[in-house]
Amino acid sequence: MPDPTTLTSQLADQLEFHWTQQLRPRLDGLSDDEYFWQPVPDCWTVHPDGGIDFSHPPPRPEPFTTIAWRMAHVIVGVFAMRSHSHFGGPPASYESWRYATDAAAALRQLDDEYARWISGVRDLDDDGLARPCGPAEGPYADHPMSVLILHINREVIHHGAEMALLRDLYVHSINHNDNTEENR
Repeated sequence: MPDPTTLTSQLADQLEFHWTQQLRPRLDGLSDDEYFWQPVPDCWTVHPDGGIDFSHPPPRPEPFTTIAWRMAHVIVGVFAMRSHSHFGGPPASYESWRYATDAAAALRQLDDEYARWISGVRDLDDDGLARPCGPAEGPYADHPMSVLILHINREVIHHGAEMALLRDLYVHSINHNDNTEENR
């Protein structure tokens, strides 16, 4: 068992607790309808043909995004690209990624990329946490890996909460709940 007093354990345990106790259970049973649901017009999303709405920099105001888009962002931009850059994972980019065209496939991708990331984090020692992130992190190249890991933890917690909220809105929206007039 890893020593819970090390910085590596504390950083990994924070994300792992959130993953196992909050985020991942909250995504169980995600349907394709929820995955693609657009609560407002003109959402950015992953499309059934595997395309994704994306622009860098994004337009202003930034478009509202679906669970599919937010999940793709976590899979690719938060986990996969960073696993490639820092832990020898396979190449990944927003332009080349094969986006999941259904909720079950997206959850498998999310699980796989989370596992790759958390394994890489757990393999870091104190020197690994202190080393600079390097050029993959652009203007943050000189920041230590521990700062990147804290950022990734925050990103997963933040976007996971957004996905959970969208699931709640979907269930409680007039078009999707069992309390509509025709279902009484």
